[in-house]
Amino acid sequence: MNEAETRAEHIDPALKAAGWGVLEGSRIHREYPITLGRIEGHGRRGKPLIADYVLVYRNRKLAVVEAKAWDEELTEGVAQAKNYAGKMTIRYTYSTNGQGIYGIDMQTGKEGELPRYPTPDELWAMTFAEANAWRDRFAAIPFEDKGGTLGERYFRDIAIERVLDAIAADKQRILLTLATGTGKTMIAFQIAWKLFHSRWNLSREPSRRPRILFLADRNILANQAYNAFSPFPEDALVRIAPDEIKKKGKVPKNGNIFFTIFQTFMSGPPKDGKPSPYFGEYPPDFFDFIVIDECHRGGANDESNWRGILDYFAPAVQMGMTATPKRKDNVDTYAYFGEPVYIYSLKEGINDGFLTPFKVKQISTTLDEYVYTPDDQLIEGEIETGKLYMETDFNKIIEIKEREAHRVKLFMEQINQNEKTLVFCATQDHALAVRDLISQMKTSKDPNYCQRVTANDGALGEQHLRDFQDNEKTVPTILTTSQKLSTGVDARNIRNIVLMRPINTMIEFKQIIGRGTRLYDGKDFFTIYDFVKAHHHFSDPEWDGEPIEPEPKEPREPKPDAARKPDEVRERSEEYTRRQKIKVKLADGKERTIQHMMATTFWHPDGTPMSAQQFMEMLFGKLPEFFKNEGELRTLWSTPDTRAKLLQGLAEKGFGKDQLEEMQRIIDAEKSDLFDVLVPPRHLPQYLSRLLITDRQFHTPFLDEDDARSE
Repeated sequence: MNEAETRAEHIDPALKAAGWGVLEGSRIHREYPITLGRIEGHGRRGKPLIADYVLVYRNRKLAVVEAKAWDEELTEGVAQAKNYAGKMTIRYTYSTNGQGIYGIDMQTGKEGELPRYPTPDELWAMTFAEANAWRDRFAAIPFEDKGGTLGERYFRDIAIERVLDAIAADKQRILLTLATGTGKTMIAFQIAWKLFHSRWNLSREPSRRPRILFLADRNILANQAYNAFSPFPEDALVRIAPDEIKKKGKVPKNGNIFFTIFQTFMSGPPKDGKPSPYFGEYPPDFFDFIVIDECHRGGANDESNWRGILDYFAPAVQMGMTATPKRKDNVDTYAYFGEPVYIYSLKEGINDGFLTPFKVKQISTTLDEYVYTPDDQLIEGEIETGKLYMETDFNKIIEIKEREAHRVKLFMEQINQNEKTLVFCATQDHALAVRDLISQMKTSKDPNYCQRVTANDGALGEQHLRDFQDNEKTVPTILTTSQKLSTGVDARNIRNIVLMRPINTMIEFKQIIGRGTRLYDGKDFFTIYDFVKAHHHFSDPEWDGEPIEPEPKEPREPKPDAARKPDEVRERSEEYTRRQKIKVKLADGKERTIQHMMATTFWHPDGTPMSAQQFMEMLFGKLPEFFKNEGELRTLWSTPDTRAKLLQGLAEKGFGKDQLEEMQRIIDAEKSDLFDVLVPPRHLPQYLSRLLITDRQFHTPFLDEDDARSE
């Protein structure tokens, strides 16, 4: 009897006998997709995780059942059952072959054979030993699936349940840490949906619906959230805007879900010569629940002017959402909210197949640094003779147009110019210059092909951004920016991210990379073109590791609140740098001698970077699992079915077709078959040594002519 027959004739009846799918509120999810499988390229994915059964009662997933065929051992499915339950943080999990039931308690570690499945009520009582009225009320409200358009994700369910459990336990400060692109706004929506319909509020009595505030630091984030909450009744949603407040002479109070930005709340006409921010027009206990989006950017900072808003509304339950789990650069966030109730990292999202993987093109040129020589022409400013100008100086202190033109030419030759691309520049002026260079070099005939979007571009820039985000529109195709687009750009089809300015913190780095991770049909990966050595951040042990404890810090007195203009983005003033900027024109012929070198970094499934040498060493170490010698490989390669099976197996081990084809280019075997990459050279040590030399040559500041490409 095979597995399907065993399930139909024995397992399904046993579950039904226990009341599953029979008792009201109980459901059985069959073939439940936990993960999609890592994107491997060419439309293929790695093996997904699929649970045979997930048992649901009162809208909570309570157990996993892993089924095996009648003739299999009873505990054959235990490893899978534990893996699936651990992934979904479900306490109880079962393995069965139809003849018996083997149960595991993931919390206590207790396991053994059972005479029958627990009933839905028994399993609920086993999972939730202590009664909690609000937990039960929240569970009674089903998720809103927005007409079936909201795909189910196990990590979102966990995040929502962890937050609601914290609220039911009367916790006042809550933190969620999830990678960019995983749907934090949707999580906030579902939490608000359950709070709204269960009539939860600060009185802890279901006497009225709650007043919920969604607080962001950029209008685009507040607007995106407002649109995402559209299933709520129209009269429940309120967008707090300074123009409307001025028009009506008061802040809006009629509604249930309010959306605004810190800057709006901090603004307001002074009274008696003192700041009078708008948030003070609400009673401190007006809001029951506050969502602080991207909370690491200032709201929870001890020294932030915005901290006064959170302190003022202290009675509310406050939930911070962030994509940056590291505490070195955002210690105040963790000090204010406490430990996150749930963490889902970029690495997990990529390996689960819910986020798009990436590759990095590291580009180094002979003009990454500069020392002035008399044959170069000083156009403007005063230059220091003998001073070494570094990456951090360019386009802020010193400007060399030929250098930027060379970089733009390099990435424009590399990218598919029809793919949507974000270019991060040092300043708003730099973003303007790069926009003009792209427009001069593009193959497109559309005059709007490339646009700048910065704080200086105002409403027109916002329109360009909306057009860029619209997947039905192809223009603008490239946006240049400085700070503004490092977060909040929900554009799913971004294929390239170009870094032309230094990235100073892991927080900023994670957010910029997050611009490309969202899934889109036909998008197998996105590419980072790195001119500024930001890829070194990938090698940092912080990269999606567990949060490290921060160094103890002396308490500081918060700065007094001060009114802020409701500017959407805090781009630093460039007035000073404009006055001081040095402009240099290279001597005739120098531009033609600028050389560059490019290398591709490979990424292990565990999220760590690998050099070409490390990739090949790892590949050759895994090949014996698939074939013993060249003859056996030839046999596998000669038949399409066995060749496809071999390539699929390699992809599941982290050696996808894209990576193997990249290795073909590195070893100058582009005209050969992939077969040649899989045959270890006879002189393997020398071969790997050559790859190591290539890696090292990439990192040298000046490249030998044989190892570099020149114009």
